[in-house]
Amino acid sequence: MSLLGLWLVPLVALAQQPADFNTITSVTVNGGTVEITGSKKPDFNSFTMTDPPRLVIDVSGAVFQGVAEEQPVGNGTVTGIRTQAYGTESSSIARILIGYEREVETDIQSSGNKLVVKVLGSGGGTAVAQATPAEGQGTPAQQGTAVAANTPSGASAQDAARAAASDREAQEKAVKAAADAARAEREAQEKAAAEAAARAKADADAERKKQEDARLASQRQDEERRKSEEAAVAERKRQEEEAQAAAKRAEDERRATAQAAADQKRQREEEAKTAAEQKKAAAQAAADEKRAAAQAAAEERQAAAKTAAEQKKAAAQTAAEEKRQKDEERRAAAQARREEQQSAREAAAEAKRQQAAEARERRQQQTVASRESRARPSQGSAAAESRESGGGAVSSRRKTMTLVGFQQQPDSSRVFVRTNEPVRYSVSGSGNQVVLELENTRVVESNNTLPLDTHFFPSAVSRVEAFSGAGNTVRVVIQLKQGVRYETRQEGGLITLDFPRPGR
Repeated sequence: MSLLGLWLVPLVALAQQPADFNTITSVTVNGGTVEITGSKKPDFNSFTMTDPPRLVIDVSGAVFQGVAEEQPVGNGTVTGIRTQAYGTESSSIARILIGYEREVETDIQSSGNKLVVKVLGSGGGTAVAQATPAEGQGTPAQQGTAVAANTPSGASAQDAARAAASDREAQEKAVKAAADAARAEREAQEKAAAEAAARAKADADAERKKQEDARLASQRQDEERRKSEEAAVAERKRQEEEAQAAAKRAEDERRATAQAAADQKRQREEEAKTAAEQKKAAAQAAADEKRAAAQAAAEERQAAAKTAAEQKKAAAQTAAEEKRQKDEERRAAAQARREEQQSAREAAAEAKRQQAAEARERRQQQTVASRESRARPSQGSAAAESRESGGGAVSSRRKTMTLVGFQQQPDSSRVFVRTNEPVRYSVSGSGNQVVLELENTRVVESNNTLPLDTHFFPSAVSRVEAFSGAGNTVRVVIQLKQGVRYETRQEGGLITLDFPRPGR
């Protein structure tokens, strides 16, 4: 437990009303005397607390200004001072709690704006003695208040303890009674404040209603005066409009009379003008008929002459068109003969080039086969070489290999070669090696001749390498981990070789 103990819960809020607080500006300690200085005469009550010993003073309608919440003292009598204000803006209580080293008797005097709290000593009242605690009963401060100074010296410690317990019980009852009285007083103050607030609210409501009624009456008078003024303005406006309408009708009648006279004069002028125009139109019509007849005769003569000229021109154009068609037919026949001769020469040259290419291919294959047979040692049980070809009819242009690659399929491994257009090819296999040869083909990009190391894949293919062979061929050599069957397919410029995975 702290030195100064616990604080009570603050009072509940009261109704809002003006308050003139007692402002406490200082709490000072001089030995065992505590002085509390405020701005007006204090209204207070007090009670004591034990374990540890404390004196609580509540000053009603008061607040603190410039006073510390806690002042440690420790001068042998007073341990410290603690302050706290609680309540509401309209009902504030300033609490001063004084802690003592031991249980003491105090005297509280009000002098002007001050409260003076003194500890009664041996010369100022009943002496304060300490009760000797019985075994297991705690310290003297915990045992209760002091006993009288004239306690017989022969009294036992047990009698002193009982006296201290009785005195402590009496003090606790007094504290409880003081707390109950303070609570009853606060409840009465709160009730009175609530009733005063209710009366003030009722008076304020009545005053507001009175002011509202006065405002509504004034508003009704203003509304009636406004309506009266608006009616007068409307009447004046109606009279002005009627006068304006009468003047407008008179002006309209005058204008209508003048307009009728002007219309009659204009009608007579228009009739005279119409008669003159009719006479003039009749003369103009006669002249137009005569001129039209002469014009028609001239146009008929011109049309006859034009028709004769067009017929003559059409006959000349027909003869020229027939001649031009005959010339074009002769030129087309000559061109067709030249194209047939050129096609025959190109076919002969192509056949000759094809024969030369086949001869070179045979010589190259024989050379390659001879090198491979020399390079490979004799294997008595080696697998027989297989060979297939494809590509069908392709153009005689030289092709270009654009890509060689390797790809894993769900059930097989694929080696693919891409060319710029379909090529004639051949595939041969012997042992653990398969060779794809592309006829009349070249490798342009050097990257396409780099070897592909595929031995770390779960595949029968171990290595793929492309290089330019003898003549105009490209050889793609596929090394296998073990001899397996394979499938070759060509789709446009793409040739694929699919090898099943080992164990499938």
